[in-house]
Amino acid sequence: MITRITGKLLKVQEDFVLLEAAPFEYQVFISESTRRSLGQQLGQSVSLQTIYTIDGDPSRGKVTPRLTGFATDVEREFFEMFCSVDGVGGKKALRAMVRPVQDIASMIEEQDAKGLASLPGIGVALGERIIAKLRRKMSKFALLIAKDVTYEADIKRDVVEEAYEALRALGHNEADARKSLDAVLKAKKKYADVEAVLLAVYEQTHAKKD
Repeated sequence: MITRITGKLLKVQEDFVLLEAAPFEYQVFISESTRRSLGQQLGQSVSLQTIYTIDGDPSRGKVTPRLTGFATDVEREFFEMFCSVDGVGGKKALRAMVRPVQDIASMIEEQDAKGLASLPGIGVALGERIIAKLRRKMSKFALLIAKDVTYEADIKRDVVEEAYEALRALGHNEADARKSLDAVLKAKKKYADVEAVLLAVYEQTHAKKD
């Protein structure tokens, strides 16, 4: 299985790119959000996280192998989870990813079926099905916790995830928990553990009240 590809970016089309990784030239399908991130790198060496899928109906003998690429690990992971919903599939999931992963994840987490329905190929009924299956699995993506992401604060990504879950357990809704963490993570400070993050959140909350 091809999980990563690096090569010279030869062409950027609406739904795929051509990469030269000598002695081969690869067609790699991409989402709109990934296409935007590659727009200024034509002729340069780029790396994409990839997943190899088979599209079509094997019972009818009509299958097409597809190599799909993503700018980050978190986008690939989200894509795989998105595809696990009945009625989505690889082509539809890729077409729907016109907005950043964290935006789509936030809509799922906040049960925004109308927002999901605005994505290409996702109607209200499918949006509700996506919410039903994935809503409780989206905090990581809504916070965009990935190796590729660096916060202004000195903090490990697993500490952020644990702090988010702790805030939820303490009664905060998803939106408030994310907003509180975002505010804390913008500060250029060092947080050694979950307790330090939670203390910073509550100090900030009390400061606003005062």
